[in-house]
Amino acid sequence: MKKRLNCWEYMKCGRQPGGDKVKELGVCPATTEKKFDTVNKGTASGRFCWSVAGTYCKGRVQGTFAMKFEDCANCSFFKLVNDEEGREFVMLEKNIRKK
Repeated sequence: MKKRLNCWEYMKCGRQPGGDKVKELGVCPATTEKKFDTVNKGTASGRFCWSVAGTYCKGRVQGTFAMKFEDCANCSFFKLVNDEEGREFVMLEKNIRKK
């Protein structure tokens, strides 16, 4: 099975803990937000980043889900996760199955 990439690996943003852009841009909350750990088979919120405020896209920090979702829906990473997960794809927090 092909390794599922997290957003920081796919985007090569350097905002993961220890990344080369942390001093300049800060640590991305998707890399540390454990609330969505394992959603879409990601680490922390790495495959559910569209639901985390404060991610970085298009040269600026993004706001809440409602403010950024249109950009996220057009993102190549969002589309990749959707394709890889197929029918198991989780787009919204309310659709997360409780373990």
